[in-house]
Amino acid sequence: MGEETKSRLGRGLAALIGDVGGADVERAEQRPTKAAIEFLRPNPRNPRQAFKEDDLRDLAESIRERGIVQPIVVRELSGVSNVYEIIAGERRWRAAQIAGLHEVPVVVVEADERQSLELAIIENVQRADLNAIEEAQGYQQLISEFEYSQQDLAKIIGKSRSQVTNTLRLLKLPAQAKQFVVDGLISAGHARALLSVPDPEQVARKIVEEDLTVRDVERLAQTKETGAETPTRTVKEKDADTLALEKSLTDSLGLSVKIDHRNEAGQVKILYQSMEQLDSLCKRLQG
Repeated sequence: MGEETKSRLGRGLAALIGDVGGADVERAEQRPTKAAIEFLRPNPRNPRQAFKEDDLRDLAESIRERGIVQPIVVRELSGVSNVYEIIAGERRWRAAQIAGLHEVPVVVVEADERQSLELAIIENVQRADLNAIEEAQGYQQLISEFEYSQQDLAKIIGKSRSQVTNTLRLLKLPAQAKQFVVDGLISAGHARALLSVPDPEQVARKIVEEDLTVRDVERLAQTKETGAETPTRTVKEKDADTLALEKSLTDSLGLSVKIDHRNEAGQVKILYQSMEQLDSLCKRLQG
């Protein structure tokens, strides 16, 4: 893979829609065009697999008001006329269907399997749309199927090699711990800390049940390494009213809400998985 190709891909979707040239990834259309929504197909290799219904409905409402601002990047399916596979923008395509659109703006590019996967990962990483496990699985696909080195990945994605290495290590976690990350119940920071504990699945459950912080998990790992007695964290049982309020707020916001109430004071934690979720939450709180 030449340095020129790596540089272009490292710039993400701007390289596709803007000034791509050469034989690696070429534009079939210089400007966005329209495509019937039923002629688009999701990419089965898309690293992003989790699409929350609440997020899609929020985006659909935005699309009804303002339309689709950023076109969906697609490639023609081999041997099938006027049918396209989505490279980047599957979430917008799904929301457009909820919004009742019949056509969506697309940019048609020429890209092979490797380039399609690269660009899907780049877009999602740059937009922070992937959870840590999906990101790691995407990296592993490039390594396993296209013989990428970790250094290659670091250059293309614009991260350090150590960041790529640490993300890939998350795939060593047990299945239940990885699912907690996918579901947004524990953070990427929690997941990295779990790699240092003897029983990551058990500790992952403690994180969810007892609302442990990343620092709590790091302390657990340190006590195991030194052989010191494991510190116990006193967890006050939540009363029925607090649990009911947590559930009500979670259902209302579509985001996981935790309430820590002690005496007359406490804190409310709202967990989000993407900047779009945070933006939506801020709009609700401000308006």
